[in-house]
Amino acid sequence: MTPTLREFPDHFETERLLIRSPRPGDGEAVFHGVVETLSQLRAWPASLPWAMAEPAIAASEAFCREGHSAFLACRDMPMLMFSKTGNDFVGATGLHNPDWKVPEFEIGYWCRQSYQRQGLVTEAVNGITAWAFSVLGARRLSSRTDSENPASRRVLERAGFKLEGIMSEDRVWPDGSRRSICIYGITS
Repeated sequence: MTPTLREFPDHFETERLLIRSPRPGDGEAVFHGVVETLSQLRAWPASLPWAMAEPAIAASEAFCREGHSAFLACRDMPMLMFSKTGNDFVGATGLHNPDWKVPEFEIGYWCRQSYQRQGLVTEAVNGITAWAFSVLGARRLSSRTDSENPASRRVLERAGFKLEGIMSEDRVWPDGSRRSICIYGITS
C-alpha cells in the first residue's frame, strides 16, 4: 500500500504525555522550548544542525506546518510532546527516514530543559516505539546518537534499544572536528 493512503492516528498518549503530530499554531510553544534549551541543543551541532540557527517564532511555526504536511504524506513523522497536566510543550520526538518497504524508521528526540531528568524522554521513546510497532507495523527502529552524549544513550538503553555499532568519525562539527556516532536498534 502506498504510505500516503495508510490510515492511522496522528497522536497517542503515555502515562504523562500526549504525543502528536505538529499542527499549525504550535510554533510559539516550540519556539519557547527551543530558546529555553538552546545551549544544550547547540552542544550537538552534528546531530541537531537546525539548532545552530537563531531561533524565531516564524521558523518554529514553519517547522510545525511543514512537519504536519510531511506527517500526513508519511515522508517524515515529527511529533511533539505535551504534558497531560497543563498541556505544556515538553519536547519533540519523531520517526524519521522512513523505509516503508521494511517498514523501519529512525527515532529522534530532544527535551525542554525544564522537563529534563524526569524520565519523560524515556517514556516518550517507549511510547513511540510501541506505537510504531503496533500501529505502523514497523519491524525495526534505530537511533543515531553522538558517542559523547551519555544521556541520550541511556534513554535508548532504558527503552530496550541495543547498541549495534559505532561509526567512527562519521559526523563533522562546525569547527571541522569529527565525531563518532552510536547506532542503536530494536526490532519487533
